[in-house]
Amino acid sequence: MTGLRYVYAVCRPFRSALQAQLSGVAGAPPKQLTHHGLIAVVSTVPEVDFAEEPLRAHLEDLDWLTATARAHQTVIDALTVVTTPLPLRLATVFRDDSGVRTMMEAREEDFRRVLDRLEGRVEWGVKVYAETQPAEAAKPAEPRPEAKAVSGRDYLRRRRMQTQAREDVWHRATEFAGRLHETLSSFAEDSRMHAPQNSALSRAPGQNVLNAAYLVPRADSEEFVELVDRAKDDAPGIRVELTGPWAAYSFTGEFAVEEPEVGP
Repeated sequence: MTGLRYVYAVCRPFRSALQAQLSGVAGAPPKQLTHHGLIAVVSTVPEVDFAEEPLRAHLEDLDWLTATARAHQTVIDALTVVTTPLPLRLATVFRDDSGVRTMMEAREEDFRRVLDRLEGRVEWGVKVYAETQPAEAAKPAEPRPEAKAVSGRDYLRRRRMQTQAREDVWHRATEFAGRLHETLSSFAEDSRMHAPQNSALSRAPGQNVLNAAYLVPRADSEEFVELVDRAKDDAPGIRVELTGPWAAYSFTGEFAVEEPEVGP
């Protein structure tokens, strides 16, 4: 292969074939590079875009970064169907096959340890949102023949009531999220709490009070989903969002390449 090597993940050998038309970053199909019984899933990318300087510039380009992240995730998702991948960080690039093997040699013990732990397991994401807008605010105001002036006292009273309603929903959502996290954590083999998402950035309605990931045996995933579904029925004014199953990103981050780079 000519060009640089883009590395998606490390995994153990697998028998099932990937999708026939699967393409990765820069449109290239992923290939398997074997080293000491482990496999690095790689594809060839052009040096003009992925050498150190152009890559650094591209990482400031939101459109380019989004397209690359989607292509990267497409390959990881395909791998998750047929095996247990240990995903590497976005834009992990090496000069050639030798560079990839050098990286695998240096991290071989850690890769094997993490793959042993993750074998047959997937990650599920759960977010809880407090729907902080009062119900009345979501409804369009009904036209009245004669609008009456609102006194300052009435205005302040309404504002206090709206603030109290938001605080009540927030407290209920926080308590609910705590109970849900305890239940799901006791079922899952491991869990990670992430920082709540900023609603202005995520554009998700409501205020995020729980953003957690759970490591679950693939065979137990249906029961895990049912636990989340049952919890939704007891949460008026609270939205529960379930995503997955994913490769176990939240449980492998310490072993991912720290910075996007062109390796040896």
